[in-house]
Amino acid sequence: MEKLVFQNGVKKDQLLSAVNDYHGGVIVDLKEPMDPNVFQNMLKASLSKWRLQGKKGVWIKLPIELVNLVETAVKEGFWYHHAEPHYLMLVYWIPETENTIPANASHRVGIGAIVLNDKRELLVVQENSGRLKGTAVWKIPTGIVEEGEDIFEGAIREVKEETGIDTEFMEVLAFRQTHKVLFGKSDLFFICMMRPLSFDIQKQDLEIEAAQWMPIEEYAALPFVQKHGLFKYIKDLCLVKAERNYPGFTPVPITSFFDASTSFLYCNKDGLDQESSASSSLKEDLEIEICKTILI
Repeated sequence: MEKLVFQNGVKKDQLLSAVNDYHGGVIVDLKEPMDPNVFQNMLKASLSKWRLQGKKGVWIKLPIELVNLVETAVKEGFWYHHAEPHYLMLVYWIPETENTIPANASHRVGIGAIVLNDKRELLVVQENSGRLKGTAVWKIPTGIVEEGEDIFEGAIREVKEETGIDTEFMEVLAFRQTHKVLFGKSDLFFICMMRPLSFDIQKQDLEIEAAQWMPIEEYAALPFVQKHGLFKYIKDLCLVKAERNYPGFTPVPITSFFDASTSFLYCNKDGLDQESSASSSLKEDLEIEICKTILI
């Protein structure tokens, strides 16, 4: 018969419910209200059990409604890992070895959309908020990719929200990485090439002061664009794409080995197709030569 008492007079049903993670630790997902004193006793007993079991990291997900338990967990040695609008994640490292718990997300992902029409006009906006507000600086539509959103989806959405223009995503032309930006995090900014599917601008009044189609040569001649690094390179990319085929990276769907989910690999697919075609041609030539040798 299984013993009801685990340690120090604490019954097993007085331990915190947890599931194993993939890295030798456990995850506690609390949902029901709990008295802090009861929580403290259960947490201490649970930590003792997990320590004996050789567990490593302990994750406690606290919904915002259970904020009264944060102080108790911190006093037991837990620290903040990350927070979202509806929960706080606390973490604890059990063994006396190097802590290998992964850090919180280190990067934010943004996009800039180069939208060129057949008249060699570039879709540009002036911002109504942020550091460029009131500067009369023309720039391409930009924005932040949302959680669970792919880069190409974010680019299409941001252009539509800011200007009302429907677009087709073509490719990623370049990306920039910079550090110590929002809340000390790093930033990845992808410059995307888009094809307009509509042309009647309906700007977003909240964030956008003005929006228009501007001849690309006029945009390239703007003093601010010529002077500042990122703007200058965006201008150069615009000019190159208007004149000739500058190879970019297109999204190719791939299936995950772990859970069969779909994600996207951004690569020069034309180059891959050419390489594949060349390999097939080489294979065919080799087979022909082998057949000739056999026949001779």
